[in-house]
Amino acid sequence: MLLNIVRLRYGEPPAFLDTTQVIAGYNFSRSFSGGYYGYPASAVSNYLFGSGTLSQAENPTITYQPLTGEQYAENVVRPISPTAIMPLSLGGMAIDTLLRLTAQSIDGLSNVRGVGPFGGGSVRFYLLLHDLRQLQLAGAMTVRIATDDASSSSGKAGKQGGGGSQGNNGGNGGSSGSSASSGEHIYLVLTATADSNLQAIQGEVRRLLHLDANAAEAEIVYGPYPKKEGQIAILTRSMLAMLTQLSYEMEVPEKDVRSGRTLPTIGQVGIESRPEVAIHSGKNAPDGSYVSVYYKKCWYWISDTDFRSKEAFTMVQVLSTLAATSHSGGAVVTIPAG
Repeated sequence: MLLNIVRLRYGEPPAFLDTTQVIAGYNFSRSFSGGYYGYPASAVSNYLFGSGTLSQAENPTITYQPLTGEQYAENVVRPISPTAIMPLSLGGMAIDTLLRLTAQSIDGLSNVRGVGPFGGGSVRFYLLLHDLRQLQLAGAMTVRIATDDASSSSGKAGKQGGGGSQGNNGGNGGSSGSSASSGEHIYLVLTATADSNLQAIQGEVRRLLHLDANAAEAEIVYGPYPKKEGQIAILTRSMLAMLTQLSYEMEVPEKDVRSGRTLPTIGQVGIESRPEVAIHSGKNAPDGSYVSVYYKKCWYWISDTDFRSKEAFTMVQVLSTLAATSHSGGAVVTIPAG
């Protein structure tokens, strides 16, 4: 994953592999032998002898298959559905990190994109993520998952229109379309709280998302802008777009920029002072790195003491698994017995 990020920064195509088979070979053997020579007149050490051996070996064989064609389009190029992304926040993943990685825009508020000194992001996008994270930590915000049956039984769903949500999701043409066909809907819920500070943050979130001042929840749909009142539109990224954006934010040798091998690193926007995944570079191998790769006479790594980068990089790997909506034959583990 890290090597793909580095390759994208230098304008080279990434390579995505699928593990199709794992053959685990084990070998354990023991042997002992002994004997004696019939020379009674000789010393004991001359006519008694013995030997023993013990050996153990493990030789796994892993078969990889490159992603191509429709499988590549499904897993790498097609945007990840918001219905697959948002429930991750229920498992404790930081919602600001999650959306900064996966969302290109939220209700027209743009995340940083492309190349250049600033990347063209909106300051209000990062203010929204900061507010959502504060509400998440305080338990004043959550995500609700509903099906068509559950939605149709509630009066609020009739107002928001489950069928309208499906039409919006279907516009994605792929990942979001699958969510529509399954009848699953995702809602951002602002839970009731007596804390005046949290109430103020919730009010700011409603203002940034163009929601009614008393709205308790809003349906999350795919797209650049909401089609109906009471919806939050998230334009999500594909895995390829996500890795490309991370590559533009990584550290590269200055000589590579001066020589034209790559473009300058983009700066941060608004309240953000660092990239989501801080990737360092240098001539010498790093000490205590979380993950590192050697690429064209230079080392690139994520520091093991940088918890925020490690957490975000782990999210990228989880999202890569979620994006894999199409597979060839699953990985088979073969272990010899007997």
